[in-house]
Amino acid sequence: MPPGRRRTSPRTRARVTRAVQYAVLAAVVLAVAFLTDWSKVGEQLFNPAVAADLASRMPRGLWNTVRYTLGAFAVGLPLGAVLALMKLSSVAPYRWIATAYIEFFRGIPALLVVLSVGFAVPIAFGVNIPSMLAKASIALGVVSAAYIAETLRAGIEAVPKGQVEAARSLGMSHGRTLAQVVVPQAFRIVLPPMTNEIILLTKDTSLVFLLGMLVTEYDLTKIGRDALSSAQGGLTALFVAGACYLLLTLPLGQLTRWLEHRTSTKGRGK
Repeated sequence: MPPGRRRTSPRTRARVTRAVQYAVLAAVVLAVAFLTDWSKVGEQLFNPAVAADLASRMPRGLWNTVRYTLGAFAVGLPLGAVLALMKLSSVAPYRWIATAYIEFFRGIPALLVVLSVGFAVPIAFGVNIPSMLAKASIALGVVSAAYIAETLRAGIEAVPKGQVEAARSLGMSHGRTLAQVVVPQAFRIVLPPMTNEIILLTKDTSLVFLLGMLVTEYDLTKIGRDALSSAQGGLTALFVAGACYLLLTLPLGQLTRWLEHRTSTKGRGK
């Protein structure tokens, strides 16, 4: 360093860097604000007449979306738990079956599974799936099970082996050790990512409308899509449908962050 030049402290450099970042961000925001035709945006995204018409129909779509999400999770959670235990099993065929299932359903689009359950399975096997709730629950549930299985497996493996060995040394059976030692701790570990899985399921319900629905079975996407094609309100219908999805997913996202914070706090306290 040349004599007489003062060394800039890391804190000062960090402040300068942060100030530059804020200045660039402010410039971008101002540019977007001045260059955007807000009247056109308002006309396309929020037509009061279309929004008022949707207000009476969206609660039904919101409720059906919640039903499809919970139904799929009710199928995916127990199936995923079985797959996780199979993948952790000492019996090789169980591991092979679980691995094949998980890799298959994680590797194909959920859309293909939805269409297969709705059309291919009834034709191939002569099985009539009576309701849209059953179709959505099965189609999305079997896909979700693959992801839930990996989440549960990771949670179980994250439990310290020393605790399992200590429980077995006290005379506890394998099943009792799993139920009283492993599962409670694994549950706390997997709770945040499991909440994320519910968020993904909520968004995946937007695929169900492709199977054809009665009016009483419409979800948010179907209601928004029909309104988009029948009204002259621009993208208002999709904007309202997206806002309704956010009403479901944002609280779940907050819950995920709270659970992650709570889990990490408990982990540091031990």
